[in-house]
Amino acid sequence: MRLSLRKLSTSLRLRWTRCLGLAAVGLGFACLCHAQETPLISGGYGLFTNSSKNGTSYLPIAEPLIAAPLGEHILVESRAALVESISPRGGSQGGYDHSFFAGLTYLQGDFLATPHLTVVAGSFLTPFGTYNERLSPAWINNLQDGPLIASLGIMGTGTGLGAQVRGSGLNTPRYNLTYAAYYSTRSGKQQFNADRSFGGQASLYFKPPRVEVGLSYGRLLQGTHENFYGLHVWYEPAGTAFRLRSEFARGHHAQGYWVEADYRTAHFGGLDSWEGRFEPVLRMQQTWRRDTLFRDGLPLVNAQRVDIGLDYNLPHNTRILTSYARQFSATGGSRTWETGIVYRFLTPAWKGRKDQ
Repeated sequence: MRLSLRKLSTSLRLRWTRCLGLAAVGLGFACLCHAQETPLISGGYGLFTNSSKNGTSYLPIAEPLIAAPLGEHILVESRAALVESISPRGGSQGGYDHSFFAGLTYLQGDFLATPHLTVVAGSFLTPFGTYNERLSPAWINNLQDGPLIASLGIMGTGTGLGAQVRGSGLNTPRYNLTYAAYYSTRSGKQQFNADRSFGGQASLYFKPPRVEVGLSYGRLLQGTHENFYGLHVWYEPAGTAFRLRSEFARGHHAQGYWVEADYRTAHFGGLDSWEGRFEPVLRMQQTWRRDTLFRDGLPLVNAQRVDIGLDYNLPHNTRILTSYARQFSATGGSRTWETGIVYRFLTPAWKGRKDQ
């Protein structure tokens, strides 16, 4: 659909009002499954811009999330995504093209069998690496874009449809070993699209130094069978506001890595001072093609990219994100400026009930 930016304003307000209303109604019906505990509604709203030589694009997004406990051992959780993409059409006509998407990111039921075992069934985020499960929500990621290798190992859609087991296998005062293993069936349904695959990951967290090392594996079981391997290392030293995250992933057709460091300037007056709310971010990444027989979401030639960001953490869970990215490859380079504002909300579905 093609509209001018002025004409889009009324259309977007009406569409987002209807969609957010439907989302609220859906979450309300989901909360009727309440048994003993209070369901939590969380998520985030954001507005992002992306500027390059082709013009400026706009991306308003809403990601509501619900976690509804059913007694002491069952938890139902889901996250939805409502995204409007508005991009310049280019050429002499001007104006903007836009598209809209609304759907569930995942919908799963968790059975807490023991303190060391949780059984998951439904549509779940593929447990490979760290970005897909931990960093992909708009209110968590330090940069607007995900890493170049984010699509490796998550089997195309980023979600599986089937079952998984996960939990803490071993917990001592010095370290904690966690695990996840899954099997996904094939589904061509738009709302629950998934590939037939299996895999899992294991992570070892060393508590005194606050270092985590993890391994991931996945195998695609449809079409051309393919193995994926992953390694991640995180370091968050105690007593500082510094974080270092890194990940490597390898598939049959491509491989790559990313390293990201961010530092909250809490040393200058504390986290709640205006100086301590700044958060500089640096991400370096590189990808290599092993062949060009398959489109996997990575650049079709070897590429390097550097992202430099400066975030500001406002009160009440609001963040301003700004970044500049430069990408280099054999086919040429590109520059991108990105800005955005994100608000995270967290509220109980209703007031908790007092014990009788």
